[in-house]
Amino acid sequence: MENRPPPLKGLTVIDLGQVYQGPYAGLLMAKAGANVIKVEPRHGEPLRAREAVGGGASLPLAMLNSNKRAVTLNLKSPRGVELLRALARKADVLLENFAPGVMDKLGVGASVLMAHNPRLIYASATGYGLSGPERDNLAMDITIQAASGAISVTGFADGPPVKAGPAIADFLSGTHLYGAIVTALYERERTGRGRMIEVAMIETMFPTLASNLGMIHNNPDRSLGRTGNRHGGLAVSPYNVYACKDGWFAIICTNEEHWRSLCSAMGRPELADDPRFATNAARVTHMEETDAVVEAWAAALSRDEIFAATGAHRVPSAPVRDLYEVLNNAHMRVRGMLEEIDHPQLGRITVPGSPLRYHGTPQTPATPSPAVGQDNVEVYGELLGLGPQEVEALRAEGAI
Repeated sequence: MENRPPPLKGLTVIDLGQVYQGPYAGLLMAKAGANVIKVEPRHGEPLRAREAVGGGASLPLAMLNSNKRAVTLNLKSPRGVELLRALARKADVLLENFAPGVMDKLGVGASVLMAHNPRLIYASATGYGLSGPERDNLAMDITIQAASGAISVTGFADGPPVKAGPAIADFLSGTHLYGAIVTALYERERTGRGRMIEVAMIETMFPTLASNLGMIHNNPDRSLGRTGNRHGGLAVSPYNVYACKDGWFAIICTNEEHWRSLCSAMGRPELADDPRFATNAARVTHMEETDAVVEAWAAALSRDEIFAATGAHRVPSAPVRDLYEVLNNAHMRVRGMLEEIDHPQLGRITVPGSPLRYHGTPQTPATPSPAVGQDNVEVYGELLGLGPQEVEALRAEGAI
């Protein structure tokens, strides 16, 4: 089997990302072989404040910053600004997810850095974008979920709107940021020129609402929105999460073959030809009855029993796993998506591999996330030629 180097090997990335969005893009690049240098203020990025909470509150920091090296840099110091400009001259990519205008005010915006390094890919991730009337709105995952419409369609019709459990806006935008960066790198291979790119969290959320938008296209009734665990557009049935003896189970039938197979799995083959259920359109019209049939069957069985039956008949389905089950999932571990590392602060922890697989190249093993400024001497020496005494002098004067 081939043993090729990672696809981004040789690239240097200056990662000024904070919390989830920017750091996730940096993590994907690090796991693809890039030399990712995490740049933080002297007190550390905002996510490090959770270390004071104790327990596992700082686990996300460890998850998103493995395989990176860390330096400190005071961008409110003139010398610190000079150092970032110098680092950017040596870099292929600089990514940041500060509020719009922050980097420009500090004197290290895209126009400045790219003037010194025309090959630089300058990647900016924000909540609402770098332009438009809402650009200066404060953005966090929950506020973007709210503003994008995602919360309005999440939950049950007779209950309040509910945010998604995962930080979907942060990670969707981090993934899009990675995609934009590698697209720009591909262009640079042909043109020799870098460019500025940007990703707005709210814009990455909008396409996820496709099913929900379909529901309102021909029905402008603003009361339509939350559908619980049913299809967002109420256009597919069965499509739900059903109670069973030991938890919950998700089942969906997207076509008539799936439905006929489910009827066989349930031991009710006659339902396939019942006029109420014979087509998806009929099942949508009789959605309550359809769900009642499936739920009555599921209620008498365990998750394993349901999965055995649906699996044998090739019906799209899955048990609702809790996070402990996911962390110990054999499939995820065999695939290498879940990695165990010994972290100097947290002990033995599970961190994610990269969902992006490059066949012919072994997966990059996870390394512990670095402490604040852990690699100051090494990185400033390697990229800027500074000796240990010069690095110490910069620290003493507050520049790093």
